[in-house]
Amino acid sequence: MKLIAMVKSPGRRRGIAGQELDLPGMPRTLRELIEQIVQLRVAQFEERRTSDELLHVLTEQEIDTAAAEGKVGFQAVYGEQPADQAKAVAAAILGFEDGLYRVFLREEEVTGLDIPLTLADGDEVVFMRFTMLAGGLWNR
Repeated sequence: MKLIAMVKSPGRRRGIAGQELDLPGMPRTLRELIEQIVQLRVAQFEERRTSDELLHVLTEQEIDTAAAEGKVGFQAVYGEQPADQAKAVAAAILGFEDGLYRVFLREEEVTGLDIPLTLADGDEVVFMRFTMLAGGLWNR
């Protein structure tokens, strides 16, 4: 199943360009969708981490694409620790439960992890990321 995933932050005027994700199955709930996306991203991280490529030279097209997404980098992985897929999934689920991000499917907010979803190929999923404010209330 192919989905277009976007990450947005309320403080940013422009959103980050959507990334096409090729999920292995058809998620039936938001929990399954989050699990599949995190597992896919962890697998991509591990592939980059274990790659034998010494230096990745960016083409002009890769630079333009990365700039449109909001970050230009060499995709280098610094560190030798493998990612723990179970911990990554648990952290993503906890982040949703704690309100650190919200999920919108076809411009409708998905409010529960176990509410059934109806997805179609090419659907756009938006992850609205929130950040905590430092200071203020806590320093009184």
